[in-house]
Amino acid sequence: MGKIIVGLIVIFAAVAGVALWYTAERAFYAPVSFSKGEEIRLVSVASSQPEPILVEGIEGVDADSSPIKFRACFTTSMSLATLTETYEVYDKAEPLFAPSNFPCFDAVAIGGALEKGEAVAFLSEPEIHPGVDRVVAVFPDGRAFAWHQLNDDYKD
Repeated sequence: MGKIIVGLIVIFAAVAGVALWYTAERAFYAPVSFSKGEEIRLVSVASSQPEPILVEGIEGVDADSSPIKFRACFTTSMSLATLTETYEVYDKAEPLFAPSNFPCFDAVAIGGALEKGEAVAFLSEPEIHPGVDRVVAVFPDGRAFAWHQLNDDYKD
C-alpha cells in the first residue's frame, strides 16, 4: 500500500510541476502587435514626454496576467550618443527574465552589459501601468531590448 501512495505522490508532483512550468512559461504569453511608427517610445529630456524612435525588426511578447510580463527585442539605427543626449537615461534598470520560447531576450546578458556600461538603459514609458515603467536598453551596435519593471512606487 505504501508503494502505491508514494507512486501517486510522485505522479501528482510531476503533473503539478509540468502544470506550473506551463503556466509560467507558455500559458499566458502572446505575441505583441505594435503600431507602425509608435513601436517604441523614449522620454525626451526636452519635453519629458515619450517620443517614438526609429526601430526595425521588432518582436515582443506580453501577458494580461501581469503588467511586468512585457518583453521586446528590436534594432535601432540611432546612435547611443544621439540617444543619451536626447532621451532620459534610466539608472535603475533591472531586466527581468523572458519565457524560454522568446530566446532573443537574455536578461542575464542585458543586465551584465548594463552593469559594465556596455549598454545604456532609457525610460520608455513611465507608469505604463500603476507602479510599472517600460525600460529600453540599447547596445552600441543598435540591438535593443524593452521590458516592464516595477518603479519606486512598489520597491522597498
